[in-house]
Amino acid sequence: MNSLHKPQGLYKNYFKRILDFTLSLVALVILSPLLLILTLVGAVVMRGNPFFVQKRPGMIDKKTGQEKIFSLIKFRTMSNAKDKNGNLLPDEKRLTAYGKFLRSTSCDELLELINILKGDMSIVGPRPLLIEYLPYYTPEERERHNVRPGLTGLAQINGRNYLMWNQRLALDVTYAQNVTLANDIKIIFNTFIKVIKRSDISEKRITPLNVERTQKESATQS
Repeated sequence: MNSLHKPQGLYKNYFKRILDFTLSLVALVILSPLLLILTLVGAVVMRGNPFFVQKRPGMIDKKTGQEKIFSLIKFRTMSNAKDKNGNLLPDEKRLTAYGKFLRSTSCDELLELINILKGDMSIVGPRPLLIEYLPYYTPEERERHNVRPGLTGLAQINGRNYLMWNQRLALDVTYAQNVTLANDIKIIFNTFIKVIKRSDISEKRITPLNVERTQKESATQS
C-alpha cells in the first residue's frame, strides 16, 4: 500500500481534529486581549500592516495526491526597509527589535491559531515550510505531509533551527508515522518549557532547503 495513504487511527483521524478545534477556539478567546495589543503595537512599529501572510503547503489531499496550499498568518517581525535601488534589505537588517522579541517569545506564531481553527493546521505536527521546497523532498520526507502541519512539532523540541535539514525532516516523518495523544501531550509540554526558557532560538539565517540541496547536487555532479 502506498505510504501516502496508510490507514489512520481514531485519534489521528478524528479526535485530534476535535481537540485542535476546541483548544484553538478557547486559546483565541483567552488570548484575544493580547492579540489585539500585538496587532496595534505591530501596526505602529511596522508602520502599517502588522500581519505576515504567506502561502504554505499543508496536508496531502487523498483525492488529488497533492499538498493543499493554504495562507499561513503570523505577526510580522521584519520591516520593509529597502536599499537605494528599491530592493529589500537582507532579513537580518530588516528584523526589528520588536520582531526579535516576538520570535524569542514565539508570540509571532500566535495567529496560527486561526489556521488551526480553520483546519489548515494542527497544534502538533511538522512545521509548514515553503512551497518552493516541495520538489526537493525525498519520497520518504514527503510523508511529513501525511498529517496537518503544526504550530509545534517533534523537530521543534529537539533542536529547532539548530538541526540540519536531514535531521529535521527525519523527525517530521517520525512524528507523522507515530501520531498519538501521548506523543502530542509530550510535545506540547516540552514546547511550553522551551518557550519559557527561550531555548533553541537562533537569529542566524538558515540555508534554504532548495539552495542546500541544489548546491549538493551540483557538487556531486562536478
